[in-house]
Amino acid sequence: MKQLEYPYDSDYILRKKKAIRRELLAREDIKYIEKKIAILGGSTTSDIKQILELFLLNYGIKPEFFESEYNKYFEDAVFGNPELDDFKPDLVFVHTTTRNIARFPSVTDSPEQIDALLEETMGRFEQVWKALADRFQCTVIQNNFEQPYYRLLGNSDFTNIHGRLNFINRLNDRFCSYAQTHGNFFINDINYVSAVYGIKKWADPGDWYRYKYALSVSAIPDFAFNLARIIKAVYGRNKKAFALDMDNTLWGGIVGDDGPENIKVGHEDAESELFTEFQQYIKAHKDLGILLTVASKNDEENALAGLARPDSTLKQDDFIIIKANWDNKDRNIASIASELNIGSDSFVFVDDNPVERALVENQIAGISVPEVGAPETYIDVLDSNGFFEVTGISEEDLKRGGMYKANMERAKASASFDNYDDYLRSLEMTAEIKPFAPVYMARIAELTNKSNQFNLTTKRCSQAEIEKFASDPSYITLYGRLEDKFGDNGVVAVTFGHAEGDTFHIDLWLMSCRVLKRGMEFAMMDELIAEAKSRNITKIKGYYFPTAKNKMVKDFYGLQGFTKISEAEDGAAEWMLDLAEPHKSGNVAIKVN
Repeated sequence: MKQLEYPYDSDYILRKKKAIRRELLAREDIKYIEKKIAILGGSTTSDIKQILELFLLNYGIKPEFFESEYNKYFEDAVFGNPELDDFKPDLVFVHTTTRNIARFPSVTDSPEQIDALLEETMGRFEQVWKALADRFQCTVIQNNFEQPYYRLLGNSDFTNIHGRLNFINRLNDRFCSYAQTHGNFFINDINYVSAVYGIKKWADPGDWYRYKYALSVSAIPDFAFNLARIIKAVYGRNKKAFALDMDNTLWGGIVGDDGPENIKVGHEDAESELFTEFQQYIKAHKDLGILLTVASKNDEENALAGLARPDSTLKQDDFIIIKANWDNKDRNIASIASELNIGSDSFVFVDDNPVERALVENQIAGISVPEVGAPETYIDVLDSNGFFEVTGISEEDLKRGGMYKANMERAKASASFDNYDDYLRSLEMTAEIKPFAPVYMARIAELTNKSNQFNLTTKRCSQAEIEKFASDPSYITLYGRLEDKFGDNGVVAVTFGHAEGDTFHIDLWLMSCRVLKRGMEFAMMDELIAEAKSRNITKIKGYYFPTAKNKMVKDFYGLQGFTKISEAEDGAAEWMLDLAEPHKSGNVAIKVN
């Protein structure tokens, strides 16, 4: 919904929040995942909850909320609350601000007294976080602290240890250190958001004393949008790729008309520097594992000449695929998505032309098409929307571009074989299939939230939930890593489930689409069966829940030797494998370590 994308109209959202909510819930093109979110507030949170819900619904997340009583965040977290315990949150958001710092340093305090006050304040928050982690094993999001709206010591408030700003900065550093060393814990950076908004507008004393709002009502959409970005990233609703126009987007001018020597890029003038900075911003995403592609109406020769300029930051090799032709851009993006084996809705399309933007947005459901205006606004619009919000940077992220390029090499190699099994053997594949390990927990959670096509139940899990399953003795958990002569694919397959008596129930089975038709699913099933037998399990039940995207796995269990025992009108099916019967493996080419 465009009204909930940056740049949005905060006043409109506040006025029309009920109508926007009704419209979002009535949409049939969004398949919501449902999550329980507890808000533990140090100030009034009712409007925050309502606006946060809108942004989450727009990301495809349907929240059910628990809201603590006013300023009872510490008591509910540390001492427990029966309602909260029964609620069993998937995620807890602790909404505290500078208003919740019990005491600031006095100018009469000694350095030792101030250090002790810092430890006491930090210790109180650590009590909250540890209690929540122990009780719920869930994701926790915590605000850091905004700057104070007045400075008693003037500019020295920043440097003098007695200053409020100095104390807040020290606390924020401690919060940062805690987040760096604790998984499933994230900071909602209101220090930054409030600074962008304007701290004196953000901290409205009138709203505080009238309603106990720690931030002005008009700032709530900015606050909620920033928080929603973290939550959607935790639950795998980030985008995966850029589809970029070129003329007047990556450089100033039209390369086919002006010639590559005359387009605006480099450092010769202000306009050229502007486009260079934008190219630098785009290229930095490549290191985060974001796929860079081009969808441009251009002759390919001219497009490549533009990238070949010595002063162009972006080069041809930075892009996974370049589609520079005269086809409609929606078709080119669909083609790119098909070649990469990802959904067309995984893209952010960036184009200076509003006609092209409208065409792509109307033709590709779910794609993000930001309303970029003048070139100097490009970075602000893309960055403020948080399409690729980072909650962690893994080894998998750093290698993603290379993995997709290797996949394209595999596709080329397959064309030289008449027998597909011979092709698979030529890949020299080896797999590591083991129970969930701490080093891969983040990647496993990422896969549960991103994989849509080869996913039989589409169960979505946070890292905290994955860790909970791994520690439960009634569960069997397996991840699958795959390597071949072209490179390491990383963790590409995940399954887990629980035992009830002599029957094992598969709760989730998924595989990354980049290893489709390689036999990894058969190797995974072999290991699952072996583990089940070692636990004296005699039957395995598998479940298929149909979605708009997972029809390819409708007959997955049949191919694995299961027998269908029931099927509903909507196609949902239950399958059974009797372990007393011989099982023939479908794995023809993968060696399992």
